[in-house]
Amino acid sequence: MTELLPRPFVFLRHGETFYNRAYLIAGSPDVPLTPRGESQAREVGTVLDQRPWSHVAVSTMFRARKTARLALPDSELNFYAGLRERHWGELEKTPIQDPMPYFETPEGGEAWADFQGRVVDSLNELLTRFECPLVVAHSGIFRVICNVTQGHPYGARIGNVAPVWCQPPGSEHEHWQLTPWQA
Repeated sequence: MTELLPRPFVFLRHGETFYNRAYLIAGSPDVPLTPRGESQAREVGTVLDQRPWSHVAVSTMFRARKTARLALPDSELNFYAGLRERHWGELEKTPIQDPMPYFETPEGGEAWADFQGRVVDSLNELLTRFECPLVVAHSGIFRVICNVTQGHPYGARIGNVAPVWCQPPGSEHEHWQLTPWQA
């Protein structure tokens, strides 16, 4: 299994989109935020803006870029294609399954191993260069983080704009901890 470098970071999923609200797989389509999603991004900004981030890393997809711009309008944003959501092929725009077939390669889609590899490579690049960056991306990125830190990608869906504190093993705990982040 690929591993993340043991450095802390905060993960933030983008604001609500129509696909999220309709419980559909968005994947690679570059969908906008709903008005609620825009409001969520502005609201989380009041919490995120209380900390000077060493680096704000953002997926190149519109929903993540818009969330970051609304949440942190005065911050320098840095865009990473490696943080894009997984391409779900024929499953895009279909209902979210329970459980999701993460380890299967959907017809016309991206293989899990390829997806996980590019996400971990991107995160490790950030963790090598920056102390405690903020990462604004997608639920699929968080599933990769869960898989490499918890041993599986399953569990409750991460909420829109609900910051997660990703703490590596250390003196206080022997495993990665993924907990709600507060300033």
